[in-house]
Amino acid sequence: MNYRHAYHAGNFADMMKHGLLLVILRHLLRKPAGFLVLDTHSGCGTYDLDSVEARKTGEWRDGIGRFDTIPEGPVELVDYLHSIQALGPMRYPGSPGLIASVLREQDRLICCELHPEDATILRHNFRRKDQVAVHERDGYTALKAFLPPRNLKRGLILIDPPFEKTDEFDTLAEAIRTSRKLFPMGIVAAWYPIKHRAPVRQFHDTLRDAGLRDLLDCSLLLRSPTDPSRLNGCGLLVASPPYHFDEQAKTLLDALLPILAPDGEGSVEIRQIVEE
Repeated sequence: MNYRHAYHAGNFADMMKHGLLLVILRHLLRKPAGFLVLDTHSGCGTYDLDSVEARKTGEWRDGIGRFDTIPEGPVELVDYLHSIQALGPMRYPGSPGLIASVLREQDRLICCELHPEDATILRHNFRRKDQVAVHERDGYTALKAFLPPRNLKRGLILIDPPFEKTDEFDTLAEAIRTSRKLFPMGIVAAWYPIKHRAPVRQFHDTLRDAGLRDLLDCSLLLRSPTDPSRLNGCGLLVASPPYHFDEQAKTLLDALLPILAPDGEGSVEIRQIVEE
């Protein structure tokens, strides 16, 4: 409830998460049938990198701030950076802004945000977007409220919690299990921080023990996760990933790594946690 993403918008974790999110969305857009995206922890939708909050932490400078121009690189990276550039200088999209920018008339986005001030901003940002519904509510409870979607057979559930609680990994694992049960045809993408390895190993074990199938884990580390007081990296767990997504994820993260972790201490790993 106290977390506000405006302090962290555009940082390295956003770049990793949103770059991969856009790859998934491009797969959904390949078919003419509409799809639903349920974004459980939406934030404000878009962010001003010159705001008081963004300037206070300056996290974006070691993220999107390192890309003054769009470099030559793989299509996954160029596509993502073009999407950011389209907003104009010193603007960065949260996940709702990125999702809404590619929606077609037949597609739908449901945004959930619990913080009242951010929910108000989010609702204002999408007041003229008929395909977007904004709900001021807990994103975890929204899973049972909005799944399975009405009239749409395809979709994505994006779960991006703030990790303010000590049991957040357990809650996230249960949310993934619930999403798969209620919407087995949907893709689930769940972001998580990496401070040290033990909680991540336990998270993966919990998902395996729950009997879930077809789980792909993508991680980007700035440094070895040996100091649990620091955000050393982050991961995106994708259930039922699109065809060839693993290859595209590796290509994108490999292109981001030398710019986000120029000292050479970082690493990228894409691995199947559970087979289909």
